[in-house]
Amino acid sequence: MRKRAILICAVGTALGATAPALAQGRPSTTAMNCAQAARLVAARGAIVLGTGGPTYDRFVRDRSFCEPTEIARRAFRPTRDNPECLVGYTCYEPGNDDWLGSDF
Repeated sequence: MRKRAILICAVGTALGATAPALAQGRPSTTAMNCAQAARLVAARGAIVLGTGGPTYDRFVRDRSFCEPTEIARRAFRPTRDNPECLVGYTCYEPGNDDWLGSDF
């Protein structure tokens, strides 16, 4: 019985230690200015950012952070000072009907 109590305490302690990490939210573009959001993507290379409310997306610095069959498309998202800030790029799997245009 004593071993079971020790095990339960150990598991509870381990879960309690990870709770703050789970509670932390992801950075949001709407809480940053345009330059800060773009610098964060450039510095990390690839990062998931909130884009307002419950929405989020993965942004990359360049195509090298995409899968081999994907291409990078410019990503404009709202920031605190700019409703259409060029944050970085998103990876995109092109279809047969896609034409490379000004979005890439």
